[in-house]
Amino acid sequence: MENKYITVSQLTRYIKFKMDNDPNLGQVFLKGEISNFKAHTRKHYYFTLKDENSRINAVMFSSQAAKCKFMPEDGMKVLVTGRISVYEATGGYQIYIDEMLEDGVGNLYIQFEQLKKKLAQEGLFRPEHKRPIPKFPSRIGIVTADTGAAIRDILSTIRRRWPYTETILFPSLVQGESAAPEIVKQIQKAQNYDLDVLIVGRGGGSIEDMWCFNDEEVARAIYHSQVPVISAVGHEIDFTIADFVADLRAPTPTGAAEMAVPSKQDVIQYFSQLSLRMQHTMKKEILAKREKIESLKKSYVIKNPVSLYEMKEQRFDTLFEKLQLVMKGILFNERNRLRTLYQSTTYAMEKDFSFQKHRFEKAWNRLEVLNPLLTIGRGYSITRKENKVISSIRDVKEREKLEIELKDGKIKTEVLEVEEK
Repeated sequence: MENKYITVSQLTRYIKFKMDNDPNLGQVFLKGEISNFKAHTRKHYYFTLKDENSRINAVMFSSQAAKCKFMPEDGMKVLVTGRISVYEATGGYQIYIDEMLEDGVGNLYIQFEQLKKKLAQEGLFRPEHKRPIPKFPSRIGIVTADTGAAIRDILSTIRRRWPYTETILFPSLVQGESAAPEIVKQIQKAQNYDLDVLIVGRGGGSIEDMWCFNDEEVARAIYHSQVPVISAVGHEIDFTIADFVADLRAPTPTGAAEMAVPSKQDVIQYFSQLSLRMQHTMKKEILAKREKIESLKKSYVIKNPVSLYEMKEQRFDTLFEKLQLVMKGILFNERNRLRTLYQSTTYAMEKDFSFQKHRFEKAWNRLEVLNPLLTIGRGYSITRKENKVISSIRDVKEREKLEIELKDGKIKTEVLEVEEK
């Protein structure tokens, strides 16, 4: 009885076997919307593919995910190719995806918004990076297809508005997978041609046709261009990443040409208006000068020029008198200052002289006390031998000549005998 029961694993394995061997499930093509997307650290993709009524789990292993040309996100509509099988651990059926494509304009818009957000965060759209377009360019470069309405409209508009400008075409594909690298190449090539302005664009078309202007490398090439860039892609309602990163966005290729060069008629009209304004200003200035001259002619000074001299003469006298008063005041002050200085100096000198005199007298009295001549005056004498004073009998010998100094003269004598006490 129990032999008729099987395990859950056996049932799941059987269902998996059936699905794996069903040719209708070996390769299926599904379309739906991504939800619950998760990118595993091992670069596998796990998500749910759903429509309005149903959903199925989806797995895309890293070998297949590496071939995907976009980064999946929740809300994207995709076209997937894969096989249906059962994941035994949960018993749920799921699709193992071999290839995944974006489904239509909705996904292109999501991809557009992703790149727009990324480049905006990097600062590629900031106004301070926008360069002005020269008013009178002498050489303009054009990156677009060498055939078609866009190049014809641009060239005809430039020739009509400002035929003095040289144009250089850098032909490029503007549609398809090879278009973006070609546009980048031509933008980089244009940097070597001493251009004043570079127009990059194409005529109108579907979003898929213009998609190359939403390429990240094209955007970076425009951003790094040393030449100011005018983007001219599609019609006025069409916006691309190139429009946001360019220095100026034109609604159409014709509009780009109109923005790149002035109108000859507008310039002529401008100079005509400028000439009229200059004439008006000059007439107004001349009239003002004439009125001023007439006013001067009627002035008292012009009619009586001597009065000008008289006023100056009177003014001079007044200033001269003031100068004399000032000089007298200065001389008076200087005399007082010198008198005070003389008096203080004289007083200081007298005081110093009295002090020095007193010092001299004290020194003189001390010298008088020590003066040997005073001693001589009291009956003493000074004996010298060869100009040396003798103070002991031992300093002389018999027959030596001596000199004796007295109060009123000197005696020269000779020693006859030496007697010690």
